[in-house]
Amino acid sequence: MKRRTFCRALSLAPAAISLPALAQSAGMFRVAWVSTDQKNSPSPNFAAFRDGMRDLGYVEGRDVTIDTWWGEGSGEHVTELADPIVRSRPDVIVAAGGLALFSLIDAGVKAPIVFSISADPVEAKVVKSFARPGGNVTGISLFTLALVGKRMQLLKEALPGIKRVAIIANSQHPGEQKERDAAQSAATQLGLVSHYFPVRTEAELDAALISIAAARDEAIVAFADGFTLGFAGRIAQSSLQTRIPAIDGWAPFARAGNLMTYGPVVTDVYRRLAEYVDRIHKGAKPADLPVELPTKVELVVNLKTAKALGLTIPQSLLLRADEVIQ
Repeated sequence: MKRRTFCRALSLAPAAISLPALAQSAGMFRVAWVSTDQKNSPSPNFAAFRDGMRDLGYVEGRDVTIDTWWGEGSGEHVTELADPIVRSRPDVIVAAGGLALFSLIDAGVKAPIVFSISADPVEAKVVKSFARPGGNVTGISLFTLALVGKRMQLLKEALPGIKRVAIIANSQHPGEQKERDAAQSAATQLGLVSHYFPVRTEAELDAALISIAAARDEAIVAFADGFTLGFAGRIAQSSLQTRIPAIDGWAPFARAGNLMTYGPVVTDVYRRLAEYVDRIHKGAKPADLPVELPTKVELVVNLKTAKALGLTIPQSLLLRADEVIQ
């Protein structure tokens, strides 16, 4: 599978920097933040990264300059991204998500890159191994197979009477086969019949949701990646219409109106990326910095959605939730 399948063009204009600011930052440690977010409505991930840098003692404008590059949702000119970033001469690039990372790699950027991605970075051929990345790229992967079975167990706990579960996954996501095997194995152990629905486009997602309703599946397990998160609202809308609840791995999925999520605290991951940037600044090479997995997880339950679906969530589960949406 080619990484370009994942790519979306990012805008080529960083946040405006005045000439005096450029003069002031000459010789300063420079970081480039590359994301597909909208410039006027960035996700909390950027704020978390900046907090991480501050926690390490960096002061923007004194010790470090962070240039921001926003994707603005564009689907064009992805190969043109690298040139202006390279010309800005960053010491380290932070790739906020797979779309940004794969774009930079495909463009042949050689500067140190620190990433957060949902994919298996080895299968995506981003690094040689978790322990020894071996190139100019390292970071944190949200691809945590250990959480897949736990997610299925929590779904069964919330809905003890279910027998049939649908699995929605982006079939082009590196590591998807491993995640599917883990999910189907967990379903079997819990006495659940699972049906797999590969989706790559919005049209395929809509078709899958129709098929799930027709097959009378009783719950949806959506694998966590940018694709499913991007359509979290659409899945929630279908869930309310068909009364089929859905679970995923990232909290925004529940906040978009779905029943439940269990998985990494994504903002904590971006805060931790600052530690990679700091180590590279102090002389470490990305090739020698192991790719890590998330250390903090959270359970989010949307009680409002549960009530709309006529579901009663066990109190024992609610008491363990890190966030309950009323």
